[in-house]
Amino acid sequence: MYLRRLQEELSALGGVEVAEAPNERRRPPAGGGLGSARNLFADTWWTAVRLPWLARLRGADLIHHPLPTVAPWAPVPQVVTILDLAFERLPDHFDRRFRIYAHHRHRAAARAASAVICISETTAADVRALWSVPADRIVVAPLGPGQELRANHAGEGPRHFLYVGDGEPRKNLPLLLAAYRSYREQVPDPLDLVVAGSATADGHGVRTEHAPSSRRLSELYAGAAALVHPSLYEGFGLTPLEAMSVGTPVLAARSPGVTEVCADAALYAEPSDVGSFAAAMVKLAGDPSLRRDLSSRGAIRAEHFSWAECARRHLDAYSLAVGGGG
Repeated sequence: MYLRRLQEELSALGGVEVAEAPNERRRPPAGGGLGSARNLFADTWWTAVRLPWLARLRGADLIHHPLPTVAPWAPVPQVVTILDLAFERLPDHFDRRFRIYAHHRHRAAARAASAVICISETTAADVRALWSVPADRIVVAPLGPGQELRANHAGEGPRHFLYVGDGEPRKNLPLLLAAYRSYREQVPDPLDLVVAGSATADGHGVRTEHAPSSRRLSELYAGAAALVHPSLYEGFGLTPLEAMSVGTPVLAARSPGVTEVCADAALYAEPSDVGSFAAAMVKLAGDPSLRRDLSSRGAIRAEHFSWAECARRHLDAYSLAVGGGG
């Protein structure tokens, strides 16, 4: 999604020609063992040999890596994108082997790049503090809303609470499920909880919708009393921004990346406190005026973020790299 929307907006802005260079022979993640070792070797060969060759062949002025890696013998300056440093901030929530690999390889790439694009001030602050990347090589380029969804609440009452995402440990889904059980115990006619995306969950009143289409996701947002986003850490609150852009109230764990995006347009709960989330769910379900207020403020807040502005910030990073960052 990030690359597709970025390419669309760069093309619309003009002034830069984008040539895709995907590693089409890349195999799916192997989950460890010999398969992962094979993928690592293939990725290293691609980055060190094939990508620089393509850059020369196409007469590129720079290489933009959407993840933090660099080609050691590239003939042109290189730019990397860093989404977040969750594995640094929450090391216990990541596989130790990945954490060690990412700490060394991703940090080295960020330090070697001519320019570093961070998707939020939160990520930029982490990159400066944890990886010692100079501020004058960092460009902050906030993302626009995620999928293109339809806003359609049509005055109907809420039918459910909504979670959108995966089951990654830092997403804090077990806390949400515990909070939802507590919420159900406190109200006579509880709303369902819909878990949409790739996460799996069960329990009384819990429904899962795996990989919903954009149309179906629009319907789920429209019927939600709130998007509930309990994640412990985000580099950028993309899912809350998506919800705000279609007028769905947001209940989120208070964390820097999310508060940066949502500001005062969301209702916050403590990320480790089941009772805090349960109380907020009770309040949201029973207070239409609060939902309307959050919906209005969220829609206004979402207007501060666009893919067009994100693309303009990328052009700033490219200019920095080509103009002397390397």
